[in-house]
Amino acid sequence: MNVLVNAGPWLQVPPPGYGGIENVVATLVPPLRERGVRVILASVGSSTLEVDELISVYDEGRFSELQKPYNQVMGIAHAHQAMVARELARRDDVDLVHDHLEVVGPAVLAALGGPPVLHTLHWDLRKHAAFYEAFPSSIAVNGVSESQLRRAPDALRAASLGAIHLATPMTGREPHGPRGECFVVMGRVCGLKGQHVAARICQKLGLPLVLAGPVSGLGTQAELEMVAQNPDHPLHGHPDVRYHLDVVSAYLDGDLVRWVGAVEGAERDELYASARAALFPIQWDEPGGTAVVEALALGVPPVGLRRGCLPEIIDHGRTGFLADTEEELAEWLRRVDEIDPEECRREAARRFSPSVMAERYLEMYETVVARSRP
Repeated sequence: MNVLVNAGPWLQVPPPGYGGIENVVATLVPPLRERGVRVILASVGSSTLEVDELISVYDEGRFSELQKPYNQVMGIAHAHQAMVARELARRDDVDLVHDHLEVVGPAVLAALGGPPVLHTLHWDLRKHAAFYEAFPSSIAVNGVSESQLRRAPDALRAASLGAIHLATPMTGREPHGPRGECFVVMGRVCGLKGQHVAARICQKLGLPLVLAGPVSGLGTQAELEMVAQNPDHPLHGHPDVRYHLDVVSAYLDGDLVRWVGAVEGAERDELYASARAALFPIQWDEPGGTAVVEALALGVPPVGLRRGCLPEIIDHGRTGFLADTEEELAEWLRRVDEIDPEECRREAARRFSPSVMAERYLEMYETVVARSRP
C-alpha cells in the first residue's frame, strides 16, 4: 500500500520540541513502514523522518506565522495543500491519503476527487462548526478518543470510523532512575491545561511542583521577559502569555513551585521519569492526551480531572487517579504512592505502543480503500 501522509506546513517531522500532530506522525510512520507500507510524506523540507518520499513547498516550518493576522497567513496551508493536489494529479500510485491538516486538508481533497482519504481529527471539534456540520461525505475520519467524537456534529460522526488513541515511542524504555519527590505538569502553558490549579494545590499541600513547557513558543524566562517588557511585541497580548504573566506567575516562588521553560529530548524524559506523579488539572475536554500516555510509559502515575479523554486512558485506582473537583484532586495527590509505576508501564506497552496504533490504522486504511472500490 502506498500512503501519502499529509502532516501540513507548520513544523518539521519530527518536531524539535513542541508539536502535537507532527509527533503523532513521527510515531506512526516507522511501524507502518515496518509493515510494508510505502509512505510519501507531505511536510516541510527540513523534516528528517525516514520515509520513502518527502514532498514540500516550504523548506522550513511556518509555525511562527500562525501568530499573525489571518489575512496575512491564510495562503500558507493552501499553498501546501495545492502542492499535495498537484502531486496526486500527476501520479496514479497513491492508494490512500492519510490527512492531518485541519479543515483545509479535507476541503481540498473532497473537491479534488482523487484517492480515498482518511482524515484524523486532532483538535477541539467545537471549532469550525459550519464546516463540520456539512462535512463532505466522501471523506472518512477518525478521532483520537471516543470522548472527542461524542462532541462532534452529526455529519462528522457519520463520517467517522471510530477512535484510535495516541501512542508514544517511550513504551518499553527502562526507567531512568529512582522517582523523586516533585510533581510535574508537562505541556504547553495555557489556561486549558490548568497549570494554575496544580500550582494552587501544591502550594497549599506543601508539595514541590515543576511546570515544564513553552508559553506560546517561548521556552525560556529571558524570552518571556523580553515579550513582557515590550508592549509592541506581537506576543505581548497573546492569551497564553497573559495567562502565564497574570495568573501562573503569582504562584512561582522559585522553590516549591517552579517554571523551568521548555525542555526537550533526554532532559525532558529524565524530568518526567523522575517525577512522583504527573498532574493533569485540565480545564477543557482534552481530545488526545499525549502527555498522559507518555507519563504512563515512563512509569509516572497520572492524576487528573475526569474530563475529555482522561477516563479512557487512566484506569482509576490502578494506573492513576481521576477527580471530579479540585478538592478531590488534592486528596488523590496524597495517595499517589499507592499506584504501581510498573503497572503504568505495562498498561502503556499494552495499549499505547506505536505498533498498536499502527495496526489500528492499517485496519482503517483497508476499510477506507475497500469502500472506494466499485
